[in-house]
Amino acid sequence: MRLVEPHTEADPAALLVQFLAGFGNLVGRGPHFTVERTEHGPVLFCALVGESAKARKGSSWSHVERLLVAIDPGWAVRLQGGLSSGEGVIWAVRDPILRRDPIRKGERGRISGYEEVEADPGVSDKRLLVYEPELASVLRVMEREGNTLSAQLREAWDGRPLRVLTKQSPAQATGAHISVVSHITADELRRYLTRTETGNGTANRFLWFFVSRSKVLPDGGAIDEVDFAPLTARLRSAAEWARALGPRELRRDDEARELWHAVYEKLSDGKAGLLGAVISRAEAQVMRIALISALLDESPVIRRVHLEAALEVWR
Repeated sequence: MRLVEPHTEADPAALLVQFLAGFGNLVGRGPHFTVERTEHGPVLFCALVGESAKARKGSSWSHVERLLVAIDPGWAVRLQGGLSSGEGVIWAVRDPILRRDPIRKGERGRISGYEEVEADPGVSDKRLLVYEPELASVLRVMEREGNTLSAQLREAWDGRPLRVLTKQSPAQATGAHISVVSHITADELRRYLTRTETGNGTANRFLWFFVSRSKVLPDGGAIDEVDFAPLTARLRSAAEWARALGPRELRRDDEARELWHAVYEKLSDGKAGLLGAVISRAEAQVMRIALISALLDESPVIRRVHLEAALEVWR
């Protein structure tokens, strides 16, 4: 943020949260923390809310995207958009699809049995970051009867297998690692975030940030003169270190545990109405951010500084 912020009109909060979501996706599935029997990986869904063409939402993402692609060029193909259906999400991270073909023998081609053949090789890289600059259109799609997008996004955030039980949708996805970065205006949000999506748990899986233009730069700053090489090297090292951990659980150290005990009751204290529904996953969201902060630090434990950073993002 210190490198980019002087040269952009984007909101610092927009730079930060999109970077955290992007880095968590780039790391992939593996490192996690556990609450009871539920594993939480470095997965964030974030939504930037700001005035159209004035909040510099798109500009903020372009800076983040360029840095993340520099860290891991192969990840660029796992950056996709166009959320329209649950089946589409599954297809982007699908497992191999098998079908049963008849085995025919003899001149008359009599069926002597069946064999399984691979109809589709599936997707080997299960990382997917969905960039959706028009979240309003996604919320409208979710209102359509029979659309499974909302349900599949909830399952993706939870890290569960994805499948739709219909004959027309044979694809399923296991081990998927899906993150979402999205943009919307405040007016659109009020209009299209329905009580259904709030009540069924879709909205509280998103982190909502109000963003605005941070400054006026008539000449656009001098971002091309910034040397990103040292930062890129550090981030590439952190990403490789995190991936090398594999399916490892990160736990809080003693100081972080003490702070967690102090803030947990307030975080988990429910609030009434729409606001209460949207922020009701505070504990999980804060710990996911703390996990990503620890991975950026190449720390095998979640320390107090990581939890403090996550609490500040949440605040």
